[in-house]
Amino acid sequence: MTSAENSRSPAGAARTFDVETIRAQFPILAREVNGTAFHYLDNAATTQVPQTVLDAIIDHETRSRANVLRGVHALAEAATKAYESARGDVARYIGAAPEEVVFTSGTTGSLNLLAHSFGERLGEGDEIVLSLLEHHSNIVPWQILRDRRGVTLKFLPVTAEGRIDTGALESLVTPRTRLISLGHVSNVTGAELDVGAVVEAARSVGALVALDGAQRAAHGAFDVQALGVDFYAFSSHKMFGPNGVGVLWGRAEALADLPPFHGGGEMIARVTPERSTYAEPPMRFEAGTPPIAQAVGLGAAVRWIEATDSDAIGTHLRGLTLRVIDGLAALGDRARLIGPGGSQSRYPVVSFVIDGAHPHDLCQVLDGHGVALRGGHHCAQPYMDHLGVTGTTRGSLALYNDESDLDALLNGLEDAIRRLT
Repeated sequence: MTSAENSRSPAGAARTFDVETIRAQFPILAREVNGTAFHYLDNAATTQVPQTVLDAIIDHETRSRANVLRGVHALAEAATKAYESARGDVARYIGAAPEEVVFTSGTTGSLNLLAHSFGERLGEGDEIVLSLLEHHSNIVPWQILRDRRGVTLKFLPVTAEGRIDTGALESLVTPRTRLISLGHVSNVTGAELDVGAVVEAARSVGALVALDGAQRAAHGAFDVQALGVDFYAFSSHKMFGPNGVGVLWGRAEALADLPPFHGGGEMIARVTPERSTYAEPPMRFEAGTPPIAQAVGLGAAVRWIEATDSDAIGTHLRGLTLRVIDGLAALGDRARLIGPGGSQSRYPVVSFVIDGAHPHDLCQVLDGHGVALRGGHHCAQPYMDHLGVTGTTRGSLALYNDESDLDALLNGLEDAIRRLT
């Protein structure tokens, strides 16, 4: 599912893939739901956590729990080492320098940080380009900025296939454009953005580019330098790590130009009653006690992903995705796929509408089959309005999903259609 030009693998990493071996590493997949086997297909919302990540968090909390950076006792030094080691793991995973990696609460926290800090330099008449396909986390912070600073928001349209229409960049991007902020992969359609076209349009007017990478980050290492963007945001909990921590990557010179978002401990150089001066990035953006154990868990998740075979996983997920798409097609006019109909430039997120059945009702019936799906607007109400629907049903796959999960999904859909339509 990954783009070859953005995929990287650390030299010397042990790389194996077998779905049963992978599944055995996730304790939660062994449980039952409603008296039947558990089939988790809600990975676009949250992925599950392998035992190695759980072990890393427990080890940290039972052996090295302390605050970071200022303490000189043994536990504080161990905690600081673990926290900064996790920053290094993330930096390696995305092809960045550690000082360009800011830990946040998640993708939403990262985009709010960016909107607030970047937005402090903007004023009336400055323009930001978004799209109708964005998650609310990449719309609402910019609307708040618009209301605060008077900037203008422009929205790229969406193609019939569920892709951001980069062909409209020429008409929307102007010399007043300061930033283009878009989803790298849609959480509704699974479609991958043509990043090159966006970067080219932005550079033509001196604008910067930010990507919401929440749906991309789990699918193997990538290189932010090769992407050519300026900011990149993603979340731990969507890439086999714990909740409560995420990342904002920024090019060193772009981060250095931003004022802080939060004020408090650790983000300062000097504080007097009259004024404060601020630390260099990334500490400038990490006020207060950070999510230390969560960052340690994210570092462990990164190392775990790096030890898998991303090419084999991509092949595995393409096959599963196409089977879901074909299964929906077999339902005929009763089912409508929302998004690309093939595997080209798309990730394993499959949304659909069943005629005469509400998404929540579908999910409830499927839950009776042990299948976890997501139903609703997926924090993408502008796109739902564009489609003329209140919501869709979404199945989203991860590397631990297998044919039994799809058997349960497709059999459950047949049952739901009989019962609901």
